[in-house]
Amino acid sequence: MMNIPWDQPATLIDLDGKTPLIGSMLECVTHFSLFKPFAKEQARILLTRPVFREGRKTRTWILNPDQIEKLVERLDAERKAAD
Repeated sequence: MMNIPWDQPATLIDLDGKTPLIGSMLECVTHFSLFKPFAKEQARILLTRPVFREGRKTRTWILNPDQIEKLVERLDAERKAAD
């Protein structure tokens, strides 16, 4: 699941019903990283291509907050490696 390309189209949605952010995976993950803890709990990313889930046989179209947090960590690691 961690191999999702940063330029893949995605939508960051909020379970509170706020306006979704439609953009690239990079934009959605960056926006998510700025959220406060309560907002992070309510956020999901809707994918344009399903990805495999760790430990499961099925694929998913939606990333939950814990999965998005792993992508934030990946982004941080890639940015530190580039410096």
